Amino acid sequence: MGNRLSKIYTRTGDKGTTGLGDGSRVNKDDARIEAIGDIDELNSLIGLLNCELDEADSLRDQLHEIQQNLFNLGGELSVPGYALIKAEHIEALEQLLDQLNDDLPPLKDFILPGGNRAASVCHLARSVCRRAERRLVTLSRDSDTRPECQSYLNRLSDLLFVCARWLARRDGGQEILWRHRQERGKS
Repeated sequence: MGNRLSKIYTRTGDKGTTGLGDGSRVNKDDARIEAIGDIDELNSLIGLLNCELDEADSLRDQLHEIQQNLFNLGGELSVPGYALIKAEHIEALEQLLDQLNDDLPPLKDFILPGGNRAASVCHLARSVCRRAERRLVTLSRDSDTRPECQSYLNRLSDLLFVCARWLARRDGGQEILWRHRQERGKS
């Protein structure tokens, strides 16, 4: 990163455009900026999730690494043709996903977001991750995006779902199961 921001306001976006990393300017509601914005929002939620965990929690380091990768993913989208997300990043998500899922019972019912605060934040991050993935799919229709980017978000949303289940059940907690309307009427 050659240039550092010494002045935060530049006024260059006052007319509804923003600059990409390659120096080009696009509208602030361009599909590329929408995808980058959702990835930024997701990164912020994972930061919030990390704040919900104890300092010694081993998951904190892994979530921090995911934040680094999400920042790189946003950078990759900001500089068309730049490649930062690699197969090993996707594999790392899969390994963590498998590790957390091993401790969980098979899923037999739908679950509702909740269980505890950390699990709820994780569910919120998962839903924003899915939105970011949808935005990336939209962007990929008209622009060259690497398939690794979409795979990373897809795998991350899976991981966040499993992580939310794991967090809800940790320390003797439990997940909140969805009950069909007919079942709710019986209680």
